[in-house]
Amino acid sequence: MSDADGLICAFILDGKGGGRPVDWPEISAWTPDQGVLWVHLDRTGNKTRHWLAKESRIDPVICQTLLQEEVRPRVLHIDDAMLVILRGVNLNPGADPEDMVGVRTWLEPERIVTLRHRRLMAVSDLRDALHAGTGPIGPGDFLYRLADGLIDRVGPVLSDLDDRVDALEDEVLTAHSAELRSRLGAIRREAIALRRYLSPQRDVMSRLPMEQTSWLDTLHKAHLREVADRTLRYVEDLDAARERAAVAQDELNSRLSDQMNKTMYLLTIVAAVLLPPSLITGLFGINVGGMPGVESAWSFGFVVVGLVVLAAIEIVLLRRLKWI
Repeated sequence: MSDADGLICAFILDGKGGGRPVDWPEISAWTPDQGVLWVHLDRTGNKTRHWLAKESRIDPVICQTLLQEEVRPRVLHIDDAMLVILRGVNLNPGADPEDMVGVRTWLEPERIVTLRHRRLMAVSDLRDALHAGTGPIGPGDFLYRLADGLIDRVGPVLSDLDDRVDALEDEVLTAHSAELRSRLGAIRREAIALRRYLSPQRDVMSRLPMEQTSWLDTLHKAHLREVADRTLRYVEDLDAARERAAVAQDELNSRLSDQMNKTMYLLTIVAAVLLPPSLITGLFGINVGGMPGVESAWSFGFVVVGLVVLAAIEIVLLRRLKWI
């Protein structure tokens, strides 16, 4: 099957972990007595909009939500069906993980409809599991496995983020490069972008176990609570990473500021020491009559020695005043 017309894959579940692939004609002819139907669509496909509007028998408001360009994680319970929108990290080649991909899911007792545009590894895992005979057996199992697969792939991304923060914290203690500030800023922006979607997803996962449907049993709810706990932990890890990056950035700014202050202080001391000798040499450099020592061969030497003595007296005075 090709997703050029909107259909990525479709299965009729056998209730034992397997599923039989079906195409558009079989989807149109499907009846609930054949088993649970899972239809996975590309929301930008040619036939997706037509099928949702004309053949799916899904409420038009729900169809419009499923086809929206930008969505945030949410859950909507209608009768014995449920609309669940979740997001997963973008692991497609060349993509940034924080550019999270949304998957829109409509679950009924005998049918599951999912839509996405960019590829999600968690959905691909479900498809592979059905081919292997170890896939979901119903809507409740499907929802848990999907949520679990999405949050599983957040873990390595957060571990990598923590490792980068650790490395930068060590660099801040040993280096004073201003380039570190841009790297710390990039980590903070990445953490903020990930939290932007994980935070509402945490709320969705916390709400799902409380929903009352015929296809969501106690075991499914227990699994969903576990996923909710992991999501909460990841949100807290993101907050911690962001705060650590902020502390490291403040420390770096403080070190750079101290370095700049020391440089300015040294330049100020040098200027203070050289100011009186500069004044004297300026006076002796004016081209007017009456300058003392003009006729003496020893005058230049006396002036140089006098300037050195004056500089030494200034240094001693500055030390007594504890300015240096």
